[in-house]
Formats: sequence, C-alpha cells, structure tokens
Amino acid sequence: MFDKFLPDQIFDNIYSLTPEFLIKNGIRALILDIDNTLVTYDDPKPTETVKVWLDRMHENGIQTAFVSNNHSDRVNEFCEGLGCYYHADAGKPSRKFMREAMEYMKTDIGTTAGVGDQLFTDVWAAKRCGMRSYFVPPIKDKKTLFFRFKRMLEKPFIKSYYKKNNSSRA
Repeated sequence: MFDKFLPDQIFDNIYSLTPEFLIKNGIRALILDIDNTLVTYDDPKPTETVKVWLDRMHENGIQTAFVSNNHSDRVNEFCEGLGCYYHADAGKPSRKFMREAMEYMKTDIGTTAGVGDQLFTDVWAAKRCGMRSYFVPPIKDKKTLFFRFKRMLEKPFIKSYYKKNNSSRA
C-alpha cells in the first residue's frame, strides 16, 4: 500500500545518477523536478554543474524533460534555451504532464524514469504512471512549517526504503 511512496532507488544527489547506470537499466529518458532536485529555489537558471550533467546525459542518448509544480515564471526562466519539454504548475502527483513529457520524447514507462526530491509529489507521480522513480535528498529545503512537516512525514518511508534494500543508511 505504501509502496507508491517508495522510490526505486535513492541517490546521494543528482550527480550520482549517471548515464551508465541509466543505460544499464534501460532508461533512455528522465522527467526531472527542478527545485531542490537540480538547483536551489535561489538559482533561477541551471548552474554550470547542472548544465554539464545535462550535457552528459544528452551526449549519452538520455533525453530530459522538466515537470514542476512551481509557477510558469520560474520554470520558463529555468528551462529557457534548454530545448526540451517542460511544464509548470503540473499538479504532481498528477500523471497528466508526465505522460505528455513521454509522448513528446517518444518514450514509454519502460524507458523513462521520474526524478525528484519529494516522495508525495515526484515519486508518487512516477509510480502512478508505472515508471521507475529515483529520489534525491533536497539540496536546500525551505524552512517553512509546511515543508518541515512534509519532510517529517517522508522520514518513515525513506527509512522503510533502506530497510527493504538492506542498507544501513536511514
């Protein structure tokens, strides 16, 4: 029942997710969250390190798309010039724009993975689509009561992931 909130894999950060890992696992496309997955809320554009990571994905045949719950101004500015599918105000865990991204990239649930820093939006949206989901811890969380509460609710699921995968990290 709670498996819908458990990612298929947890990575230390986005840079631990490599083209080699993806290719080995049959993944040819990523649907990425932006804030706290790739950059902080304070970074309006991809950092140089993120650009290098994206370039490395593309050089290895991995397509990328961005589906974010953030507003259009934020997402449009971040994605400007990246030449890929993106959608703001996506309402994740809704599947609608995840499916639209796959259609745009001409991929399917077997060759696409969702990547993000939130279990109840990013991971759940990918799971609802039937695709693999990869989780990265947030880069720099907002300190609002809402975000602290949400992260507190995520902890048992993350602990369960590590227990299920016989890992001592939790």
